[in-house]
Amino acid sequence: MTNAFDDMYETFKALLDTFPPSEAVKRLEQFGIDAQTIQQIRDRHEQQTVRIRELEEPQAVVLGNRDTWYTGPQAKDKCWPAITGILRKDGWPQDPAIDNLDDSSTRVVSLLNHPKEKAFATRGLVVGYVQSGKTTNFTSVIAKAADRGYKLFIVLAGIHNGLRRQTQARLVQQLVEPNPSLWSQLTGLEKDFTPQENPASYFGKNNKTHVLCVVKKNASVLRKLARWLEQASDYLRDCPALIIDDEADQATPATKSINPLILSIMSSLPKCAYVGYTASPFANLLIDPSAADLYPKDFVVNLPKPAGHFGTEVLFGRYALDGEDPEQVDDGYDMIRSIPDDDIPYVRPTTKADVDGFEPVITGTLQSAIEYFWLATAARRVRGSGNPHSTMLIHTSINTTVHSSFERPLEHLRNRTAASLTEPSHLSRLRNLWENETARVPAEDFGETRVPFERLVPELPGVLDSCRIIMDNSRSEKRLDYENGPVVAIAVGGNTLSRGLTLEGLSVSYFVRSVSAYDTLLQMGRWFGFRNGYADLPRIWMTDELAEWFRHLATVETEMRRDIDIYMTEDETPLTFAVRLRTHPALRVTAAAKMRDAVTAASSYGGKRVQTRYFHTNAEWLAGNIKAARSLVAASVAHAVKTDGRPQDSRYVFRDVPHDLVIDFLHTYKFHEKSPETDADLIIDYIRKRAAAAGSLRRWNVAVVGSPRGDRFTFVPGVEVGRNVRARLALPNPMPDFADIKTLMSRRDAAVDLDGDTAHLTEKNIMDRRRLELPDTGLLVLYPLDKISDPEPSRKRAREPLNAEDHVIGVGMVFPAPRHGDSTVEKYISADLSNVWLEDEDYSLLDGEDA
Repeated sequence: MTNAFDDMYETFKALLDTFPPSEAVKRLEQFGIDAQTIQQIRDRHEQQTVRIRELEEPQAVVLGNRDTWYTGPQAKDKCWPAITGILRKDGWPQDPAIDNLDDSSTRVVSLLNHPKEKAFATRGLVVGYVQSGKTTNFTSVIAKAADRGYKLFIVLAGIHNGLRRQTQARLVQQLVEPNPSLWSQLTGLEKDFTPQENPASYFGKNNKTHVLCVVKKNASVLRKLARWLEQASDYLRDCPALIIDDEADQATPATKSINPLILSIMSSLPKCAYVGYTASPFANLLIDPSAADLYPKDFVVNLPKPAGHFGTEVLFGRYALDGEDPEQVDDGYDMIRSIPDDDIPYVRPTTKADVDGFEPVITGTLQSAIEYFWLATAARRVRGSGNPHSTMLIHTSINTTVHSSFERPLEHLRNRTAASLTEPSHLSRLRNLWENETARVPAEDFGETRVPFERLVPELPGVLDSCRIIMDNSRSEKRLDYENGPVVAIAVGGNTLSRGLTLEGLSVSYFVRSVSAYDTLLQMGRWFGFRNGYADLPRIWMTDELAEWFRHLATVETEMRRDIDIYMTEDETPLTFAVRLRTHPALRVTAAAKMRDAVTAASSYGGKRVQTRYFHTNAEWLAGNIKAARSLVAASVAHAVKTDGRPQDSRYVFRDVPHDLVIDFLHTYKFHEKSPETDADLIIDYIRKRAAAAGSLRRWNVAVVGSPRGDRFTFVPGVEVGRNVRARLALPNPMPDFADIKTLMSRRDAAVDLDGDTAHLTEKNIMDRRRLELPDTGLLVLYPLDKISDPEPSRKRAREPLNAEDHVIGVGMVFPAPRHGDSTVEKYISADLSNVWLEDEDYSLLDGEDA
């Protein structure tokens, strides 16, 4: 029986290559398969889709109930297995690196439309980290989409030839070369798109290959591609296409030429998915969601930070966020070195008029940076592990004339240093530099072994001999090329080096360029990424002002990602969440044109509903929360102005409870540390500020909500309700002492203290009613959850028993919308959602016993 069922399920999976799931089920019915077996097939498929939807990482905000048709790779796939084979040869471990890549790329593909749907126009965004493997992720997404029948792949690879060429080379190596018979290419290493004579040869029914096109975001190139696709329209009706926009914040939002051309290309493709990739999504999240543009209306995926990744916060530290103890916030590694302001005129023209004839001077700090680079390269040769390349970046200006002016003095310093390696005074200075640097950043802190200076000295002549001085910009003929053996290079450049392009083995950066926007600043951080084998050696020389800007940016980035994580609930979609971006007095969030659809937002809980989702399951933690809840109910009984008790419904409401009792509860109740939205210190601070500034939140309604059919739980004598059932999500790799119930609070519960029949109110209706009836009153709801909480039979494929060591107390809070501004010490901007029309989702399932 089992084998016969397995065979039928394999038939269903084969049908999914040709039909969306609903159509595949109809084909099973046409084959005469009985209804019970079809239901079993659907259940198994649903189990697999639930696993994808409920992945802990990466998290995603998704519009509506998108059909999760993709359940992961299959044995017959060709493109994805080729990538995993290449990564293993490159030293990637299966666990966790390849497994994490598999999960994250599967999650993205699952959010695309089935390639056999009649028409679609998906818009999504994937948020990663600078130099964190986003290219590998979207290459994997392309591979899996190709394995399932997507035909045309257009990759928008930045605005410079260097990045376009690098991306083309990666995709050819990982997609085309392993399966050359499966791919046709519209572009090459040295050739951007040029119109092809016969579209039928690529898109006709006789051509079964996938089509790859890697183009710059250049108006001329995109115009040619748009025209060619328009001419090929007869062949594109059944051509599922995936557009990957690498560095999606650059040139895509709010540009007069590039943005309309991308939209024009998409309009030529009846079956088209657009997925932007970026580490700096500031501009993308400020697009007007109601406009016909590229706002990620269907999904936003937040890639986790890979292990071993050097990011902004790691290097620069950050400021404490609201509610954080500043003493507990990391200050970053001691890898930043200061460039005095007095040095700047010697390495960068003060005005445009000074560009012509500018001659840079090798200042003391620049010489130290360069000499340290040579020492670090020698140390890496002694270690003999990790990336074989070693690069230093000098970035003082975007002007190509300024870049060229560095060549002569740098070559002179290299030659003079090579000739001085036998001089005791020179060696003594190098020794002091090395010993000072290695004392400030101990190698042992990174699992490395310190290299003594004596072992560096024999390597230095070879390092200096192989060191190339390269001016890498849009006009230079000599460019960085890592494809022909190990490279040691000092690269002087501007925009071509400041975004997207990977500088292999980057060890040292010298950085004084001024910028005006967060996204430009973040993308300039080429030192972010992986430093396997030399994690103790990177150094950055920059002005104190730039270091402060990066520290602020690290705070912005952390806060932005916390906002995104908070919205990763069933209640939010890309059209209802607006990530707030903390402003800076000297920096714009992004270019002014990209902020035209932004509005000011407050750092607040005003108008929000927050709830506990994650819990520890150990008895001591749970007992403390039970004690805190009973104390709050006892205090509410004593101090409430009025009590509404509905024992038959297992509901009680204690009205007008003083806010200091709620604050006392928040001091003693323990929220799970994985829940950034339920930060007790942040909530307490918000309540106090709002109570003091606006007289709001001084009174609270405290409610107890249970299940009429559950076993009894007593808060205090006379306040007894049935325990609610909330089963935990069934996770593939469950963690000990951890439960995720996904959703605690139903829509109906947010109206528990409103008068009259509230059963049919929408979310908006409830907030409108609260604004009228309880404009200054907060609501706190306590939920006793049964410690076993067996899932209902219909939900067992997605859930498993809670199995906590004691009963669990869940907490939901509803904050009134502010009437006269809100209590905040920071300013933020976010996308303007005022023109977005929203359809209410069906929350009726949450009103059942097992939400």
